[in-house]
Amino acid sequence: MIFIRPISPLCTDSPELVGAKAHGLMLLQRLGLPVPPGFVVTTEACRAFLAEGRHPAGFAEELTTAVAGLEATTGRRLGGTPPLAVSVRSGASVSMPGMMNTVLGLGLTTEATAELAEETGDTRFALDSRRRFLTTFAAAGHDTGTRWDHWVPDDAARQLELAIDAVFTSWNTPRARAYRELHGIDDDLGTAVIVQAMVFGNRDERSGTGVAFSRDPGTGENTPSGDVLFGGQGDDVVSGRTTPLPLSALARREPAVWAELLGALRRIEAGYREPAYVEFTYQKGELSLLQTRRALFTGAAAVRCAVDFADERLITRSEALLRVSPRHLELARTPRIAPSADVLASGAGASPGVAVGMIATTTETAVRMAADGEVILARPETSPHDMRGLAAAKGIITARGGAASHAAVVARSLGKPAVVGISGLTVDDVHGTITVAGHTIREGTLVTVDGGTGRVALGAAPVVSGTTEEYPHRLLAWADDVSGDRSRRDDAERLDAGRAKVRANAEDGN
Repeated sequence: MIFIRPISPLCTDSPELVGAKAHGLMLLQRLGLPVPPGFVVTTEACRAFLAEGRHPAGFAEELTTAVAGLEATTGRRLGGTPPLAVSVRSGASVSMPGMMNTVLGLGLTTEATAELAEETGDTRFALDSRRRFLTTFAAAGHDTGTRWDHWVPDDAARQLELAIDAVFTSWNTPRARAYRELHGIDDDLGTAVIVQAMVFGNRDERSGTGVAFSRDPGTGENTPSGDVLFGGQGDDVVSGRTTPLPLSALARREPAVWAELLGALRRIEAGYREPAYVEFTYQKGELSLLQTRRALFTGAAAVRCAVDFADERLITRSEALLRVSPRHLELARTPRIAPSADVLASGAGASPGVAVGMIATTTETAVRMAADGEVILARPETSPHDMRGLAAAKGIITARGGAASHAAVVARSLGKPAVVGISGLTVDDVHGTITVAGHTIREGTLVTVDGGTGRVALGAAPVVSGTTEEYPHRLLAWADDVSGDRSRRDDAERLDAGRAKVRANAEDGN
C-alpha cells in the first residue's frame, strides 16, 4: 500500500484519501496557478498510526523517497546545503479550521539556519524563521502531550517524523473532538499531512501573507476581500494574534502580486463555479497559493452569490436554487443594531447577525454562564482551545484579528455574530473584566453584538430589520417558476418546492 502521494496535477486520488487541503492544491495546479512543491501523507497512514501507535510497514522508506524527490525538485536539502525548509500541516477531508497542529520552517537545524543566514545575507530573517520553527514545533508537542518542549532534535529527518506524528495525534485532541461533535464529523476519518517547501512571508519588505475571498463573505458583493500582513507568515493572520490590514492594501504595496492574485481568484471561480477562498504567501514579490476551499459565507452572502453566479452564467438558475437553504434565506434578512443604540465599541464585522448576552472572558466561564442564559465570549483572540466557549456563546468579540482570524472563521461556520479587531479592547480574564473606550465592564454585564456593522452596544440594544430583500426576492421568483406553484406560502415552503422540482427533473433527465 502506498501511504505518500506527490502533490501533483496528475493525481486523481479523492479528498477522502489525500484530504481536502491537498486535493485543493492539486486543483490549483491544474489551473496553472503557483503552488509550492510538496507531498501528502494520506489519511490511511493516519488511521493506521492512531490504531497501532506506530507508522505502518514501509512508511519510513516512502518518507525518505518523498523527501529525496522534494529535494531534487527544489535543488535544496532538508537540513543541508543549500537549506530546504518545509511546512507540515494537517488536512482532513472536511474543513476543521485551526483544530490541528502546524509546524513551519521545519529543517532549520542549527547548521541550516547558519547556512540560510549566509545565503540570504540576512541573519535577522534566518533567526526569525528558526524562532518560528521552534515555537510551532514546541506547541505541536505540547498540544498532543508529547513532552519535547525543551528538546528539539537537531536532525531534520527526525524533526519531520516527529512533526507528522504530532499532526496525526492532534486529530484526537479535546478541541478537535469537540469541533467534530459540534459539526457531526466522523471520528474515524483521520487527517492527511501536507509537507511543502516553505515560502517565507517574513523574508523582506517585499514579502507578506494573507487570505482572500473572491467575494465579500458577509454580503456576497462581487469585490475581493480579506486580510494581508506585510512581513509575516500565514499563522500570524489565521491565529488572530495580529490585526492585519484589509486585502486592498496589497494593491498599493505590491500591485503585481495584487493583479496576479485577482487573476487567480477569477480563474478559480470560473474553473470550479464556486466563490473562492485562498491562503497565500508571497516572497520577494513572488506569489504562492497555499490553500483553497469553498468560502464559508453568511446567509445573505450565500443568497447573493447564488443569484449573481446564475446571472454571470457560471451556474444555472436550478443550480442556484440547490445552493440556498431555507436557513440561508432566514439569515439573509439579517437585523442590525438601531442607530439610537448606546454603542460601546466598534471593530470589523466578521459574521453578520445580532446577539445579546452576558459578557464572559474565558471558555470555562462561558460554558458555565450559558447554563443560565445567553453569553457573549470576549477574548483577546480565540484559538482552537476556545472551541467549547465558542460553541456555548451566542456571539463573539475579540481585541485582535481580521476577517480570516480563527474567531471569524469559526463564527461564520457556526452562524454566530462576531466582531473582531476591536481597537482599544482589553480583556482581563483574571479579574473577569473588559475595558474599552474608558469603560470597565464586569462579566455578566449584558451587551449587544452586531456582527454585520461591527458595533458593540451596552445592554439589550434596539434592533432594526436588514435591507437585503432584492436577492431573496429574485431567488424565490425562480423557485416559483420552477415549481409552477404561486399560491401564498412562506418563503421556506416556496424555496423547498422549487428545490424539490429541480431534483425531480434531474431524476427524470429533464
